[in-house]
Order: sequence, then C-alpha cells, then structure tokens
Amino acid sequence: MIPPLPTELPKELPTLTPVLVRTIELLGTAVFAASGVLSGARKGMDLLGVAVIAVVTALGGGTVRDVLLDRHPVAWIAHTMYLWASFAATAATLLYVRHRHPPERALLVADALGLAFFVISGVQIAEQMGQSGLIAVLMGAITGTAGGVVRDVLSAEVPLVLRPGTLYVTAALLGAAVYLALEWLGAPRALSSVCGMATIAGVRIWAIRRNVTLPVARVAPRI
Repeated sequence: MIPPLPTELPKELPTLTPVLVRTIELLGTAVFAASGVLSGARKGMDLLGVAVIAVVTALGGGTVRDVLLDRHPVAWIAHTMYLWASFAATAATLLYVRHRHPPERALLVADALGLAFFVISGVQIAEQMGQSGLIAVLMGAITGTAGGVVRDVLSAEVPLVLRPGTLYVTAALLGAAVYLALEWLGAPRALSSVCGMATIAGVRIWAIRRNVTLPVARVAPRI
C-alpha cells in the first residue's frame, strides 16, 4: 500500500539545497531579465525603461513570494548577486538584440525557461520554511509568474498568465507537483529539480509550438 502524502514537508534539508536553490534562482533571474529586455524593446522603450522592465521581471516573483512567506530581508536585498545577475543579463541581451534580430518566439521560450527555474526554486524555499506541500506548490507558481505579470502590466499588455491557450500556470503547477512527487518517492533532490524544471519548460514549449489551449470560459447566451 502506498503511504499517504505528508501534509508537512520536512524542515531539515540536505546541505546541497541552499547551493542548489541559489543556482536555480540565479539562472531564473538571468533568463527572466532577458525576457524583460525583449518585451521592453518590442514596445520601443528607451534603455532605462527596458532596464526597469528587465529588473522587475527578474526580481518581482521572488519578492512577492518572500513577502507572503514573511521572509525578510527579501532575496535580492539579502544577496545582491541577484541584482548583479539581472544587470548582467540585461546588458548581454541588449547587446545581442542590437546586432541580431531575436526569433519571434524568443520571448515565449525565454519566459518558459525562467518559469521552470523560478517555480522549482520557489517550491524549495517554501520547503525550507516548513510549509505544506500545497503551499509549496502555490509559492512556486507565484515565484514563477508574478514577475511576468508585473512586466506585462508595465508593458500595457494583458498578463501572459491570463491569456487563453498558454498553459502557463498549468505548466507551473504540474512541474511543481512532479518535483514534490519525486521527492516523496525518494529521488535525489537534484534529480527531482531537473525533472520538475524539464516538465515545466517542456509543457510550455510544447504548448507554444503545437498551439495547445485550455477550454475558454463561455457564458450561455440570454434566452
């Protein structure tokens, strides 16, 4: 008989976890900053505007997560390496787009990779704070999506998470669930992280390429 899933995740985690979380968050920060640059540049913003969009996109999700979890100081204040990672990624992406036109779907692909990195790091941080599996999944989804929401609002667009057919939050929740399920089954945390991130990025990119959509909510016509 398969034992029931625990309502509370263990508070004591292996010593690898802080390094793993930090690495994943830095990768997510860089990729989300790049997506912010692409979004701002396509809107015709000046360099300062693009930089603001990039930094907000990179750091927004983690900031919202830390505030909700009462985790102070927030990550980018406690560890300024996140700021430097976002600055470096912003500069590198600006140099790239100055000399090469990015593919049309580059923003969506960059966003999918950033989502994958940030969701899993959010789940792991919630684990470290002793949160339940449900809260850990929600914190992962918030970490991965909140920065993109702020980016789209500042860019005067409907947030990507609310557009039909993106499988955005669906991918985040599914990847977080895969990560926790593998951990529960005894898989190494590093392997669980990679599988969770691959699930998120894979589902998002598959949905983009195949134009896979969820059903649109409809209201019956007045009789």
